[in-house]
Amino acid sequence: MKLPAADRALITESKVRDYLLSPLHPVGRFKAAFFAAVGYGQGEWQALVADLARLAAQGEAVQTEATAFGQKYEVRGRITGPSGRSAMLVSVWIVLSGEAFPRFVTAFPGTKT
Repeated sequence: MKLPAADRALITESKVRDYLLSPLHPVGRFKAAFFAAVGYGQGEWQALVADLARLAAQGEAVQTEATAFGQKYEVRGRITGPSGRSAMLVSVWIVLSGEAFPRFVTAFPGTKT
């Protein structure tokens, strides 16, 4: 299945730049090291947003947890970073109750499935 309304997916600058790509964020710094290995740094946050949006639109989504807030999905796939290196990635999305579009939650290293 495709991620519902992937063409309207919301990916915030702060979630990407200040969390995923921040070497100083208490949790995100571990993810930042992964993303740095394929060429994404805080200065390349827009490239990562574009690549996450492309993955959301093109990848296969799997429904995961239904929470009190909404339905979560995972989309796995390969991204190629600014360095030209590629890596498998798991991206997590949620469609909040009462909304009709997915919001980006997080991403982390994935394995080939």
